[in-house]
Amino acid sequence: MTEAVFPPALAMAGVGHSYFGRRVVDAVDLVVGQGEIVALVGPSGCGKSTLVHIAAGIVDHVRGTVERRYRRHGMVFQETRLMPWATARENIAYPLRVAGLSRAERRDQVEAAASRVALAAEDLDKYPVELSGGMRQRTAIARALVTDPDFIYFDEPFTALDVALKRRMQDLVIDAGRNARFGALFVTHDLAEATRIAHRIVVLDARGQGVTGERRLPGAPGERDDAAVFALTSGFLREDLLFRHIHDIDERLTA
Repeated sequence: MTEAVFPPALAMAGVGHSYFGRRVVDAVDLVVGQGEIVALVGPSGCGKSTLVHIAAGIVDHVRGTVERRYRRHGMVFQETRLMPWATARENIAYPLRVAGLSRAERRDQVEAAASRVALAAEDLDKYPVELSGGMRQRTAIARALVTDPDFIYFDEPFTALDVALKRRMQDLVIDAGRNARFGALFVTHDLAEATRIAHRIVVLDARGQGVTGERRLPGAPGERDDAAVFALTSGFLREDLLFRHIHDIDERLTA
């Protein structure tokens, strides 16, 4: 099992899952520490999203064990999954409403979460169709933060964003992680993104047969400047055999 420098928040041992008799992921051993951001990378079709959904309890695993030692988690999906009939405020408040908090309690916590992601107060009463792509993503992140989780799952949340907006969203995650000290499992196909936002990069096997290896990154997220991120990413792709297949595509799964 991969070792975490931080006390464990999430521990997966021998985890596997199958769809219609086909093994999608198998024999996955992974530990994510408290306050640690782990980026999960691998070629398309290797089971990254399936694994993060298993870790979050959205999909049941058929083999192995999943131990969640954190208090509460949030999740940010590739699509924002905002309710189109609800305002940004109502979308952010939804987990609090489910938890039974009063209207006054919800209002205060929503405004605090919106402030953490720099979502302007005047935008809280807009509907998703009235928000830009970046504002919708801020709303989704605020919804994940509003319950004050100590662990967050990110399932390729910034894939559809342009380069400048993606960078701003990465900065938001880095700052939020630094301030709130949550642990996170961050699925991405972008190695530069992984190098920028994570403490550690974990690579899944191209055929879904467990973890191929990992690399711990120097310093902490937010401390690496653009030159350092570029040098690390280039070095991984050019010299490190662990990353030789991360841009492969299984067309049977992506057609």
